[in-house]
Amino acid sequence: MDEWTHMTLLGVELWRFGGLAFAIMLGWLVAKVGAYFLAKAGNHLIAKGRELLGTSVTALARSLVLPGIVVGIRIGLLFIQMPPRVRSLADEGTAILATIAIAVVLFRLVDVPSKVYRRWSAKQQSKLTDMLAPIMESSLRIAIVILAIVQIAQILSDRPISSVLAGLGIGGLALALAAQDSIKHLFGSVVIFADRPFEVGDRINVDAIDGFIESVGFRSTKVRNLEGHLITVPNGELANKSITNISKRPYIRRLLNITITYDTPPEKVDRALEIIREQLDNHEGFDEKFPPRIFFNDFNADSLNIIVIYWYHPPVFVDYLAFTQRFNKAILSLFNEEGIDFAFPSQTLYLAGDKRRPIQSASPIQDLKELPPEMGAELR
Repeated sequence: MDEWTHMTLLGVELWRFGGLAFAIMLGWLVAKVGAYFLAKAGNHLIAKGRELLGTSVTALARSLVLPGIVVGIRIGLLFIQMPPRVRSLADEGTAILATIAIAVVLFRLVDVPSKVYRRWSAKQQSKLTDMLAPIMESSLRIAIVILAIVQIAQILSDRPISSVLAGLGIGGLALALAAQDSIKHLFGSVVIFADRPFEVGDRINVDAIDGFIESVGFRSTKVRNLEGHLITVPNGELANKSITNISKRPYIRRLLNITITYDTPPEKVDRALEIIREQLDNHEGFDEKFPPRIFFNDFNADSLNIIVIYWYHPPVFVDYLAFTQRFNKAILSLFNEEGIDFAFPSQTLYLAGDKRRPIQSASPIQDLKELPPEMGAELR
């Protein structure tokens, strides 16, 4: 037994390492028990409506284990006598673990400012929170990770923070040159957030993409097209495109050409115009600022043309289609009742002997007689 107690590792008695292990286990156990009670308290606070405080307590509960282990290591190392070199390595390792533990706690606590922002934005009744909240959370977490890396680099190099930052600056410049496209997309996302050409849930049309915005990130925007496919568009490219925001239109306009046959008499043309005006008089989706426009406006190659323009408010596409169907069926039915024929591409053949369209043509001899004498002589 005396030999066991006097056995050493790195110049330290083995039983002292047992004490270190006991301190680590004790710290872990206390942290687990504390995390359990904090989680219950957080859920209780959230249930009572104190959401921010409950979120903070819950975040601490989720990140308490690693700090508990670090505290156990710190306490256990107090009872171990080590050579200076070993003590230095142990202190550096403990400092790195403490930095990581603090970073984990802060990483979890990012949920709190995010929750505050979401509550504030909800009062503004703006969809912008759906775009900015994930970006804000990611930015804060990336900043925490970078600061933790800088602190760990300072611990390992044992140099002033200014020297570490200078080295990181040179490395950052090299990284920036190697990642020009990523930086372009990052600035593209800044432009999108500044101009706000769309919000999450909006339907947009850009190039050949027609779909709904699902999310906007640092590098890209995700669009769910009308076929159900998820399309990722880099923000650097999207910021330089002409974007049509279909969701922001105040109305849906329809331009329709109704063609009727050329043998339609003028009174029937007037009746056709009257029928269309009756169907669009104070129609569904009507706005007095945008009255319908109906005109007999053109003579086509094979038809008489009636142009119809009307606007539907609000721009709910399914409701617009339902109204359009009812309008089309009414026009078809009423035109048939009035004997107004719709035109379609056709050719007209004029037959000799048709009393309605007689064909008059002079004989070749008569044509020669009507020519001047000199020309007639040459042809004869």
